Amino acid sequence: MGRYFGTSGIREVVNEKLTPELALNVGKAIGTYLGGGTVVVGMDTRTSGEMLRNALISGLLSTGVDVVDIGLAPTPLTGFAIGLYGADAGVTITASHNPPQYNGIKVWQPNGMAYTPEMEAEIEAILESGNFRRAGWNEIGSLRRADPRREYVERALEMVELEGSYTVVVDSGNGAGSIVSPYLQRELGNRVLSLNSHPSGFFVRELEPNAKSLEALSRAVASLKADVGIAHDGDADRIGVVDDGGNFVEYEVILSLMAGYMLRKFGRGQVITTVDAGLALDDYVRSFGGEVVRTRVGDVAVAEELARSGGIFGGEPSGTWIIPQWNLTPDGIFAGALVLEMIDRLGPLSELVKEVPRYVTLRAKIPCPNDKKAGAMRIIEREVPGIFYYDRLIDIDGIRIETADWWILFRPSGTEPIMRITLEARDEKTARALMERAERLVREAIGRA
Repeated sequence: MGRYFGTSGIREVVNEKLTPELALNVGKAIGTYLGGGTVVVGMDTRTSGEMLRNALISGLLSTGVDVVDIGLAPTPLTGFAIGLYGADAGVTITASHNPPQYNGIKVWQPNGMAYTPEMEAEIEAILESGNFRRAGWNEIGSLRRADPRREYVERALEMVELEGSYTVVVDSGNGAGSIVSPYLQRELGNRVLSLNSHPSGFFVRELEPNAKSLEALSRAVASLKADVGIAHDGDADRIGVVDDGGNFVEYEVILSLMAGYMLRKFGRGQVITTVDAGLALDDYVRSFGGEVVRTRVGDVAVAEELARSGGIFGGEPSGTWIIPQWNLTPDGIFAGALVLEMIDRLGPLSELVKEVPRYVTLRAKIPCPNDKKAGAMRIIEREVPGIFYYDRLIDIDGIRIETADWWILFRPSGTEPIMRITLEARDEKTARALMERAERLVREAIGRA
């Protein structure tokens, strides 16, 4: 990670580290890096979005770059619009699932893939130098406004078609998905009921679509006897799913189900996931001719591997999916359409989830100042062999140790001042014992870093 860019672009508290001045200079740096061309700019619903978007656009225009401003737009729509308008890059003003006091800047390539760490480092170097391109008065970039929602929905309907009609409850979390996701579900022929779909920057639930934050959605699905509940985070690059019984479908389970469905749909191939994905995915997709390949955490790593390997499907155990047949931008909205297609073809979700093996997964977040992360990880790597007996260590992103029956991942967050521990075991007793030892190791490492 650099001074500004983390694992998912720039993401900071507004008017502390992420200021209009920084957004202006990031726009200048991106424009200088590109040397011209066109950039699509969209934003989520946060109260700071207009401020940061306008500053960033000013910076882009000052370098001679043309801007297509699509205004309020989920990240998937920004990724789609890049291709639609033949742009050279895209930028989303979003902090995704972070709390409302945060915002961020994430940059996208012409193929919809996020900028790689190497590309971000080049932008950061320009930003640090202050050596920005300055267009003459007659070469300043042009600005036009556009709305690509209709084209997005029409293109999605060309790829997903339902034979039946279903009752779908959509919880957009007051985020940018509210302007697209319910409408796509309706155009698919479904009866749609919306929760938290007024696009307010004052979010009424935690933005990460997990079991706790989606309790209202679960109750709504159960009481309305709906067929499924679909939920998103602030920019709708993630999906959370509730089955027809009103039960939240764990990330690992829905990831496995969709991977299996895509293998049924497109044939044998690779499923790309990250080092924090569990054993169930491997066990489930194997029967469909799938091979699981793990990479570092983050949608850009998954997208890179998909592009390199020609994989069938990619996703993280956080509700972030990339469907390469559609786009290399993580897209919770299109993912929601695919969930309905899977139900339409294979049956009720409450029955499908029974096919996926269940193991015990535990997660912990331990506060850790950013300047202590590197030192703590060095201590963990040095001392983990004396605490755990394992068969294999993977260090492509954090430290993952594993045996045939369990695995543990130690990894510093790229977006928050915390260290993450994720582990999985085949029984709860083993999982709890492993977590106790893992937490003790991390806390001691932070204290000594």
